[in-house]
Amino acid sequence: MAEVKAAEAKVAAAEAAAATAEAVAEAVSAKAAAAAVAEAASVKAAEATAAKAMAAKAKAFPFVFPRVESPFLPNPSPFFSPSLVSARLPTNSFFQNFALNNGDQAEYIHPYLVKPSPSSVSVSFPSCVATSTSLYQVFNADLTISAVSSDDAGCSSSPEALRHVISSYSDLSVTLDFAASNLKFVLIRGSPYLTCLVNRRTEIAISTIHAILSLSSNSSRTKHTLKLNNNQTWLVYTSSLISFSHSLNAITSERFSGVIRIAYLPDGGSFSEEVLDKFNSSYALSGDAVLTKPFCLEYKWEKRGWGNLLMLAHPLHVRLLSREDCRAIVLEDFKYRSIDGDLVGVVGDSWVLRSNPVSVTWHSIRGIREESHNEIIQALRRDVASLNPATLTTISSYFYGKLMARAARLALIAEEVCYPEVIPTIGKYLKSTIEPWLDGTFSGNGFLYDAKWGGIITKLGSTNPGEDLGFGLYNAHHYHLGYFLYAIAVLAKIDPAWGRKYRPQAYSLMADFMNLGRRWNSNYPRLRCFDLYKLHSWASGLTEFGDGRNQESTSEAVNAYYSAALMGLAYGDTHLVTVGSTLVAMEIQAAQTWWHVREGDNLYEEDFTRENRVVGVLWANKRDSGLWFAGAERRDCRLGIQVLPLSPITEVLFSDIQFSKQLVDWTYPSLNREGIEGWRGFVCALEGIFDQGSALEKVRSLSGFDDGNSISNLLWWIHSRGDEEET
Repeated sequence: MAEVKAAEAKVAAAEAAAATAEAVAEAVSAKAAAAAVAEAASVKAAEATAAKAMAAKAKAFPFVFPRVESPFLPNPSPFFSPSLVSARLPTNSFFQNFALNNGDQAEYIHPYLVKPSPSSVSVSFPSCVATSTSLYQVFNADLTISAVSSDDAGCSSSPEALRHVISSYSDLSVTLDFAASNLKFVLIRGSPYLTCLVNRRTEIAISTIHAILSLSSNSSRTKHTLKLNNNQTWLVYTSSLISFSHSLNAITSERFSGVIRIAYLPDGGSFSEEVLDKFNSSYALSGDAVLTKPFCLEYKWEKRGWGNLLMLAHPLHVRLLSREDCRAIVLEDFKYRSIDGDLVGVVGDSWVLRSNPVSVTWHSIRGIREESHNEIIQALRRDVASLNPATLTTISSYFYGKLMARAARLALIAEEVCYPEVIPTIGKYLKSTIEPWLDGTFSGNGFLYDAKWGGIITKLGSTNPGEDLGFGLYNAHHYHLGYFLYAIAVLAKIDPAWGRKYRPQAYSLMADFMNLGRRWNSNYPRLRCFDLYKLHSWASGLTEFGDGRNQESTSEAVNAYYSAALMGLAYGDTHLVTVGSTLVAMEIQAAQTWWHVREGDNLYEEDFTRENRVVGVLWANKRDSGLWFAGAERRDCRLGIQVLPLSPITEVLFSDIQFSKQLVDWTYPSLNREGIEGWRGFVCALEGIFDQGSALEKVRSLSGFDDGNSISNLLWWIHSRGDEEET
């Protein structure tokens, strides 16, 4: 009883806080109220202003690469409503499986796995399986919602008519329409309720693969409690009275129209049930994420019903949630377990997330002592002397981009150590390697424009989906183009006239993965890779995966937005600098939250945490130790892929010195093999964070380097660490 009373007190306290805030709001003077309205309008206009800025740039730089039709790209029209097909469509979204192949693979829409089928949607509150090499959530069709019959005698039963249609989507939501069944599922990320809108009087069936132990209803028949034999309890709320009959594994309603909301009851607790009861009448139809200010992200939901909105925050949300900027109330004891960590209840119709600011710089943050310049200059002379466009044999957009960015690093290092003599040679090399890609004269490959989905693909990728590491299927665009943008930014910095000439192409490459606007006539979709709910990017493109989207290298994702911000610096574009820096900050904090596995952390299960210091591939519904190109035992690769490319922003990504030491110590036993000098260099780089002398000695003895790295870059990094050990 004491626990129940304490829980009731928490709910009462939350109510009192909300009531007090409302009373204060009502008590303000008319002048203050008008100011509040004006401020709200100003915030609402912030994204429109940002979109206009991007639109103005698009008008000023309307460059589009030559068009191509790839036979390997899927047709989006079967799953997107006709009103959406004319727009530029997402290719790395949280609901991508719903628009690929049969559209029937599950997606993790926190806190549920959701799986569409013809004329129905199944929902699972998943259990997590943990081993030393992986974590994954298991889908079981705990509940399946479908229509038994309806008053719409004209509905078709053809496969096409029974299939779902994506009628709307946003940063935080997607809506699936089943027109033949009169059902519309509004899937809101982070909602503890699954919301189903029944458009016409329809008999509803809710079935389960488990056995139903009991079904009970409240006196008004608007709340129904379903207990299953797998120890789960589900709550079914309806906007008006409804009666259910039930069999062993299904409940069936009388004809009904209105709103049905279904929620899993976490831990079967009375406090959780009280919270779900209290907020079930308020639901969101959609949700947008708005970049209003530098390092600030606002969530705003279009709401229906009455009362306050209850949502769930993942661990990074909780850290970034600004109590000063919004009236959101955190219910710390209302939790759903998740592969991403506990999801905590938040009451409020909008959130404001504030990220730690990140300073985007061309050069090292600490600088390099003058007595260290000579060693770096000697290395620069050798590295620059070896630059020869004729020796470039790769035509891969990814590996070619890495080589260009490697050369661009040499120019910035030369600036930092006051050795400008080599910069003209580097500039000439960069021009000769970058221009063919921008002019369309590169032999064997090049950038083309796909109008079907709205984006840049490569010539090789348009004829073979396996080429360019899947770039033609929109895989890892931010990785590839990030390297190009870095080289372009540096060249525009050292040769402004060249930068002005190729600015349209540069902005087109940037907009492919970093377009902020929502204009339907844009050439590119909004933020192709970056997930504004998870606060990191996805890399997997238009490929169906059972565990949803995935991303391997967080450091290459960071590099993409860092490079865009540098390009903004080169062109004097403060808006681009701001947006790029904000996305960099969030990507870094997401990497530190979900990819960096610290000793003793309790975010992941103990078996996984004990054996891993980094996640290899992070999926929406899974964590893998292994990489796409290497097994879990290759710890050198696993460290390196989370570090490369080495640049000034790496210092921010690995600002936790203690974790860097844990990661290096964990990796060293795997270095006893031949042919890994390139990967060994990144281990040395991280060692330089906490032991500069030892790392410098090891770097000097390296006999080879990653294709995007160099001896000059490693020496620059080690010498810019400072000479006192920090703790």
